[in-house]
Amino acid sequence: MTRVVVDPITRIEGHLRVEAVVENGVITDAFSSGTMVRGIEKILIGRDPRDAWAFTERVCGVCTTVHALASVRAVENALGITIPPTAELIRDIMMTTQYVQDHVIHFYHLHALDWVDIVNALKADPKKAAELAQSYSKWDRNTPAYFSGVQDKIKAFAASGLGIFANGYWGHPAYKLPPEVNLIAVAHYLDALEWQKEICKIHAVFGGKNPHPNYLVGGVPCSIDMNEVAAINSDRLNMVSRLISQADEFINQVYIPDLLTVASFYKDWAQWGGGLTNYLSYGEFPTKGYGQPESFKYPRGVVLNRDLSTVHPVNATDSQEIKEYIAHSWYTYSVGDNEGLQPWAGETNIKYTGPKPPFETLEGHEKYSFLKTPRWKENPMEVGPLARLLVAFASGRTDVQELVKDTLGKLNVPVAALFSTLGRTAARGLDAALAMIWLKEYFGLLMDRVKMNEVSTFNGQLWEPKSWPSDAEGVGLVEAPRGSLAHYIRIHNGAIENYQMVVPTTWNGSPRDAKGQRSSFEQALIGTPVAKIDEPVEIIRTIHSFDPCLACAVHLYDPQGRHLHQVSFE
Repeated sequence: MTRVVVDPITRIEGHLRVEAVVENGVITDAFSSGTMVRGIEKILIGRDPRDAWAFTERVCGVCTTVHALASVRAVENALGITIPPTAELIRDIMMTTQYVQDHVIHFYHLHALDWVDIVNALKADPKKAAELAQSYSKWDRNTPAYFSGVQDKIKAFAASGLGIFANGYWGHPAYKLPPEVNLIAVAHYLDALEWQKEICKIHAVFGGKNPHPNYLVGGVPCSIDMNEVAAINSDRLNMVSRLISQADEFINQVYIPDLLTVASFYKDWAQWGGGLTNYLSYGEFPTKGYGQPESFKYPRGVVLNRDLSTVHPVNATDSQEIKEYIAHSWYTYSVGDNEGLQPWAGETNIKYTGPKPPFETLEGHEKYSFLKTPRWKENPMEVGPLARLLVAFASGRTDVQELVKDTLGKLNVPVAALFSTLGRTAARGLDAALAMIWLKEYFGLLMDRVKMNEVSTFNGQLWEPKSWPSDAEGVGLVEAPRGSLAHYIRIHNGAIENYQMVVPTTWNGSPRDAKGQRSSFEQALIGTPVAKIDEPVEIIRTIHSFDPCLACAVHLYDPQGRHLHQVSFE
């Protein structure tokens, strides 16, 4: 028996440590540890609820707009505010844009190199690479000259020591792509770097900037006026239209073809990484307003035990449905560490009891993470693109069903292949393809409203605290690219009394609960073969398939950078 430690898990946002027990070349147990203190909720206590989005959005440099949206939805839910339809469309455009950009970045820059061997691309024939790429894509850069130029860049990069990729597991027996496919993937990795900085300009148009675009309780912080230079005018709308067209081309001529090509060489990964059998989605993309989740593009619900014949309803305000536990987390609860708390009553009391750094393993320590452990009706849940697709598939959404069946047919794999590392990675691509369709649809609907001069973007009816009840509580639910995100707020006399965030990687990356049930990361690693103990690329593949983002799960700071908490290792 060997205990393999991967710390940090790289190419993610935040700090994650994974320890896996390997016996006879197979993982038999695993431990996921968030290694940075959580506590941003504390700085919100006593603040104006209308300002909360600006703080929560800055918990992360990647998942920016999703936290702002969850925050304003929470406040609006607490105060009974309904936003204008045009504002809802703009929020939907912001979210679909986030999906499209985020998934491309994940595939190429955070996950691709788990499957793509950079060094092996040096053996490729650029002409053959171009012929292969042109056989499945009309991307105009797929030429011998372009691939030859990329190969020259790789040669120069390799000669300098490969920079940040010097410690990659190049040449590992788990890499299976032919040299030409490796070259294509590296070339498109570089193309994606260039493209992703363009698509985010949509956020800058409607939110003023990116990252961390502006939001507003009651609507959106932009006005639409074709004759006003400082407003959303025809020039800016034309720019958005061009950016959407460019994104559509990149998704359908680069990302999806590359995803299917790479996946075709790794079909064996349909047998590993399945993990949990329960899936949660809060639903997203309103068609008749946020208050009517039954009309969302992505439905809200839970699939249990992979039973796609039944979708269970979700009520995030029910005190018995969603709770957070800390039996194996470095926190303490006033009600006892084995009890769960519904987020409105949530507590963030840090109590580190782990070993004093530096340490080899966390073995023998009952508590081993700064992530809390969320549960839905006591069940561990997987969240993310795969969960969204499964809930939508099981709910009878024909557009999702058709896309999933078509993709499985192209790969010639059964539906069961979805329950795996391969399926999770493929689901993210399908998620991006659907978001691209909906982004175009939402922009078309926005243009229709502009033509009819239905351009109100703010409802100020309940803006002033004097109109609020003395006590109110609300929840803002968002299906972020990484999965189900919830912000819970309690307001007392116009100020925040309690604020708790239950984020996607808290669901997926949390430690065991008091019953010993593993969460997604830990469970997904069980049964995975590891070819080389000192180069555990298999561990990284499965963890990266979740697109982990620890920043929003583990921060503690204040806006002036002042000391807030001392973690004692004594």
